[in-house]
Amino acid sequence: MPKKNTVNLSQAEIEKLYSIIKTGSSKARSITRAHVLLMANEGETDKAIAERFRVHVSTVERTRAKYFQSGIELAINDRPHPPKERKLNSEQEAVLIAALASAPPLGKTHWTMQLLAEHLISLGVVDSISDETVRSFLKRRK
Repeated sequence: MPKKNTVNLSQAEIEKLYSIIKTGSSKARSITRAHVLLMANEGETDKAIAERFRVHVSTVERTRAKYFQSGIELAINDRPHPPKERKLNSEQEAVLIAALASAPPLGKTHWTMQLLAEHLISLGVVDSISDETVRSFLKRRK
């Protein structure tokens, strides 16, 4: 049974794939996909390609299918991910910074991430927030 998506690369595409492999400045995933397309172009089976590069056969199939659907660029590179929404806006961040500058609650010697999160909730600044969100904000701020 013939393959559904037989890869026939142009000379320009082959040169582009070789440049991705040779420079080594691309992501490892992109380099593997470039190898997959080159070997598929040479007529290798999906199983042989998968074994050679230690990937699953479905990875080879998906790479070949992406090449036919969207072209060489999207077959090699990951699609961009949408940006993450910020957990705290600038006003909420200002309240958090002000809390850090103030004295910790009675009976405590210093602010912990959990205490800061609970403080923001008690002030009504946020409905809910994790101590990890507080930690990552403070780390970014350094």
